[in-house]
Amino acid sequence: MAGKKQFPNGSWQYTFKRKDVLDKPLYLTFSTEKEGDEYAAKLEALLARGIVPLEHQISESVLTIKDLIQEYERDAHPSAKDISALNTIVKDLGPTRLADINAAWVDHWISMMKRIDKIAPTTIQWKVGALARATDWGMRKGLLTMPDHALRSLPSGYAQYTKADAAVAGVSRKDNERDRRLEHGEWEKILEVLAAGVLPRSQRQLLLTGRRDKTALKCIMVLAVESAMRMREMFTLRWSQVALDKKTIFLDKTKNGDKRQVPLSSIALAELRAFRPENANPTALVFPFLEGDESAKSLNSTTDFLSRLWVNIFKQAGAQGLLFHDLRHEATSRLFERTSLSETQIMKITGHKSHRMLMRYANLRGSTLADALW
Repeated sequence: MAGKKQFPNGSWQYTFKRKDVLDKPLYLTFSTEKEGDEYAAKLEALLARGIVPLEHQISESVLTIKDLIQEYERDAHPSAKDISALNTIVKDLGPTRLADINAAWVDHWISMMKRIDKIAPTTIQWKVGALARATDWGMRKGLLTMPDHALRSLPSGYAQYTKADAAVAGVSRKDNERDRRLEHGEWEKILEVLAAGVLPRSQRQLLLTGRRDKTALKCIMVLAVESAMRMREMFTLRWSQVALDKKTIFLDKTKNGDKRQVPLSSIALAELRAFRPENANPTALVFPFLEGDESAKSLNSTTDFLSRLWVNIFKQAGAQGLLFHDLRHEATSRLFERTSLSETQIMKITGHKSHRMLMRYANLRGSTLADALW
């Protein structure tokens, strides 16, 4: 039987050995033990008959990181965010041989990102995570072996700058967690700008009509503050996902890849009911912002379009420095301030992946914690 072990991140690595069938041990990584057990049973049955599936026969043509990423992007369809990260990795590390990827290599790469490139911890994690997923796929396909899976066994906080890193880099980069919230009177001023339906410009005023429909803009803004949904989660919504009778929205496409049900407040419900056209087509988009299909290019261009538009709207309202994504922070803060929901319940609403990501909101409940003391 295959040996198996669990990594700190929750994934499972399976090791297959079969004398006279496999030239070397085969290491495969799975996100869950159930998935691994099911695949292991099938593979063990084939190996027992002397059959090595084609995907586990080593390809001599995939020798470098560039080769691996090209195969991965062609066959595995990674996310647009991962593709962006992998493209930067190919540019810097493409010629690196897969056989050279070990703990020492990974540690050196991370040090270079800090000391030479001077990039933020979140960006480091983004790059390491993208390459880890590519190597996971590569091992599953038998294109490489990583007995210790150095990209998956990194210690907690590996992306943070140490004193030595800061001394060499001349700077200690930290993640800039935005904490911008709506200030007194800003919400009302933004609503006034939307109601006017015009953005003054130096040459020609911009009318909030068509793709920039002021009613749709108001609805998505209210929904953002009342639900904590992300911009892309909202502008890709279709009416079939909106259950006004059940007071929920079902998201099947999220940033984290997890499906979730989002409860709607009375304010969000009223806004959606007023905005919903009579006899709305269930397959139709709720908002008119997305142009074309839901390809990565179209999604990214729509995100850029809306982000720029909201910056202009907020500036016109005098809300300097406010970004649309800050409305998600505002919504999450309100869930802590105005409800007695647990962190786990709030995570189910907002889609945050870990309690650590919500720790910065903990101070918003200081008075509640004090009330619980004797």
